[in-house]
Amino acid sequence: MDILEKTVQELQSQGGQIMALPCDVTQRSQIEQAVNAISRKWGTIDILVNNAGISGRTPIDDPDDARWINILQVNLTGTYLCTKIALPHMGKDGYGRIVNLSSVLGRFGVPGYSAYCTAKHGILGLTKALALELVDKGVTVNAICPTWVDTAMARQGMQETADVLGISLEQFHSQAMAAVPLKRMASVEEVASLVLYLCSPLASSITGQAINVCGGVTAGSGG
Repeated sequence: MDILEKTVQELQSQGGQIMALPCDVTQRSQIEQAVNAISRKWGTIDILVNNAGISGRTPIDDPDDARWINILQVNLTGTYLCTKIALPHMGKDGYGRIVNLSSVLGRFGVPGYSAYCTAKHGILGLTKALALELVDKGVTVNAICPTWVDTAMARQGMQETADVLGISLEQFHSQAMAAVPLKRMASVEEVASLVLYLCSPLASSITGQAINVCGGVTAGSGG
């Protein structure tokens, strides 16, 4: 909640009209409540950015299926539910934008992260299918596939993998950056700027696409 309040204050200071609504994207009733509140206040929904996500290791020999199920529910089913519930309020004036956050792990696999890879691959399939399904509504649907982005979730993932490998966080960070041609993490602002572009009228001819923000990681993979 502190993060929501801080975000509201930042955006209000820039003149934005903001309504913060805590929501568990795995719970249909909470999504419906949030969407209905938005619709009552503003009438239509022009833009939906499906950014809720969690990660974590899910080795196939893990006897507990709970993390697999949770990762799929939040990342993939959550995106599906938010889109399905928001869509009746979108495209009423012939304009709508949906941007789904996938990952470079939606382009290739990483051992030990099968649930996250599965969810992010699934988001690309959902994006492509919905883009074709919604063309007559004037709603575009695109996905973004970032590499390591400098966020708390990325740092947590790095620490978890470093622990499994028996090395320090600093050592794993160096190894991870060595595999990125640009030798650095992407910034939140770089990803956000692409989201803004895809949501703008300038991107009206772009739909069904998965755009990499990867520092060159996928350049040699055909992804």
